[in-house]
Amino acid sequence: MTQTQSAPPATLAPAAGPGTALQPPAAQAPSRRGAIAQWFDGTPGRMRAFLILAGAMSVIFGLAAAQGFSQSDGALDRARANTAQLVRIQAIHTNLVSANADATNAFLVGGLEPPDQRAHFVNSMAAAAGLIAEAATAQPADRDVLGALNKTLITYEGLIEQARANNRQGLPIGSQYLRDANSVLQDDSLPLVKALVEANEKRVDTEFDGISYGTIWVVAGGLLALVVFGITLRWLARRTHRYVNVPIAAGAVLVLLTTAVGGIALAGASGSAKDTRNSEYERTLALSRARIAAYDARSNESLTLIARGSGDQFDKAYNAAAGQVDDQLGKLGSNGADLTQKWGAYKAVHAQVRKKDGDEGNWDAAVAMAVGKDKANSSVDTFGAFDRSSNDQLNTTSTAVQSQLKNTRDGLPPIGWLGVPIGIAAALLVAWGMSQRLEEYR
Repeated sequence: MTQTQSAPPATLAPAAGPGTALQPPAAQAPSRRGAIAQWFDGTPGRMRAFLILAGAMSVIFGLAAAQGFSQSDGALDRARANTAQLVRIQAIHTNLVSANADATNAFLVGGLEPPDQRAHFVNSMAAAAGLIAEAATAQPADRDVLGALNKTLITYEGLIEQARANNRQGLPIGSQYLRDANSVLQDDSLPLVKALVEANEKRVDTEFDGISYGTIWVVAGGLLALVVFGITLRWLARRTHRYVNVPIAAGAVLVLLTTAVGGIALAGASGSAKDTRNSEYERTLALSRARIAAYDARSNESLTLIARGSGDQFDKAYNAAAGQVDDQLGKLGSNGADLTQKWGAYKAVHAQVRKKDGDEGNWDAAVAMAVGKDKANSSVDTFGAFDRSSNDQLNTTSTAVQSQLKNTRDGLPPIGWLGVPIGIAAALLVAWGMSQRLEEYR
């Protein structure tokens, strides 16, 4: 029988004893950290470091320039929108106090009020309702308060209609309904309007302040980039013994020009916006406040007469409102001379009304002046002259605010969307200039 030979046993390597040194492994690839350090080693490595630093700073500058112009452009646009909303809210306020002045003055006539006055009341309330809807669409942040305001006006109009119905029948309770309606307007409606005015004034102020922030972005980014370019050019000049690296210097000039043009443009826009804020915008606010206070005074004049000798609180309210008109007209300077004269004419007639009612006890003569029956001393005519003139000036100034802010925004150079391409172009110039020097080490 044939015997099958078994395979020889595998030879095992001797185990390493305590004193046996381990053999080093075969040659290994250099560590990643070592490769990176070697890439930045020596003069070529430092050139690469400056290339990355200057290139990155160029792109950062482009982003800063874009952000700066976006900041100023957006602030101008929002300032314009918020200014329009503020004028809208103040127009609501004016329409409400105007309607209330019509309602209280018409109540003095007794019976059916003058058709023109009734039409003005209806139109003022309709205009207020339309502006409330428009304002809610224009500024969603105001929507809830405007909705609450709308509810109070429903109550106010209901009370006015009750007052009219009772007044036509000669029932004394009509005056109580009128006082209740006035209380709803003063205590419920107007505080909401004033809160909206305050909120929108803060928004406008915030946006006007934000216009100047764009200049900071552009100038700060440009100066930082120019410092990096300057350090890079100086280091290259000392290492390569060449005074100027033309591509990198061109990148620095590009950054410098962009910074100068952008900074000057944004500073000019900020200055223009500041001028608008201190002139037409402030005049718009003063005119709106003067008109609101004037209508409030007009309402209190009528309420004082309706109270028939017990209207001291309304007379005090008249004096407070008239003082506000004087203060606001004073802010207009020489531009308010005509309005001051017209308002003075109305106050002179009011003084005659108070004299007839309070000093002489001639209530009928006082009412005749207040409702315009006394043509020689007509409170209606003198107040109407002030109302028309102030409304014309308000329209002019509010339109000027919108126009000037739009022109300022349209006058900005297109660096907002050119900022990043400019930054990339400067980075490419750095790469080009540095690659020329790196070639010399190959």
